[in-house]
Amino acid sequence: MTHEREITEPVDLCRPDGRLNPAAVGWSRRPLHRANLRGWGRGKRWEHWGVVTPTHIVGLVASSLDYAGVHSLYLLDRRSGIERTIEAVVPFARGAVLPPVSGAGAVRARGGGLVVEVDQRPDGSTVRATAPGVEVDLVVPLPPGHESLGVVVPWSTRRFQYTHKDVGRPVRGTLRVDGTAYPVDSESFAVLDHGRGKWRYAVSWNWAAGCGPGRAIQLGGRWTDGTGVTENALFLDGRLHKIGADLAWSYDRADWLRPWRVTGDRVDVTFHPFHERVARTNLGVLAGETHQCFGHFSGWAATDDGERVDLDGLVGWAEEARNRW
Repeated sequence: MTHEREITEPVDLCRPDGRLNPAAVGWSRRPLHRANLRGWGRGKRWEHWGVVTPTHIVGLVASSLDYAGVHSLYLLDRRSGIERTIEAVVPFARGAVLPPVSGAGAVRARGGGLVVEVDQRPDGSTVRATAPGVEVDLVVPLPPGHESLGVVVPWSTRRFQYTHKDVGRPVRGTLRVDGTAYPVDSESFAVLDHGRGKWRYAVSWNWAAGCGPGRAIQLGGRWTDGTGVTENALFLDGRLHKIGADLAWSYDRADWLRPWRVTGDRVDVTFHPFHERVARTNLGVLAGETHQCFGHFSGWAATDDGERVDLDGLVGWAEEARNRW
């Protein structure tokens, strides 16, 4: 079992003065935190949906960095390796709607020909996006008893982040690319990365997520190191098994397509990439570089009672991000 404190009741992320609420620090099995952020300038809010289908990988982002909204749609054709990215930077995040509780309310973002619309209800979400040549129309049901990982990362009382990682959600619908429709069906899955917080200016992180029938893995690193909390978890038949220890990440920054290794007391995972996505931004005050690799997982992770769960064949991604924002 993890040493971290489990949150079991709804809680505000911030105190009335805008600083971190000590009662919010911990982790949860469902969205219980309300991101009542106050003040302007260091606030970061985003919704990131990643969808893997037999034919494509889709990434949708709606975000506010206070001084800018940064929205994007990424599409990879898994057969041809052709990728396309539509991005929009909107001054002061005008028009962006990002609700304070994950899974509740509407998400809206638009700019540069890109429109992202997410409607969230207790039984699931609809995820829609349009951009030149691409239409996304998905339903993401929320199965009864499904558990997800919410974590508050406390760098200080003024700098902190609430992250909600919902990994291995079923998804159905249609992806339309240049007039051709591709079904999104039972062989597909969706991952939600919901973030709300007050960030330091310069930060780096690792993130990996892999899914398969009845199993999923969520792994993070670097940005949580030394805080006493992690965003690591194993999901088995919809049940979350929290992994509290920091993990060791090993990969080749000169060759991102070589295997990655993530290890710890309850984790021994190898990630085998088949495609590298590189995203770079340099807008002066806002700059970043992300290497996100898509691939397959092998290895194992242990449940709360010590059972080793085989992760061979899970599909997903692993990434390194370095940001000044």
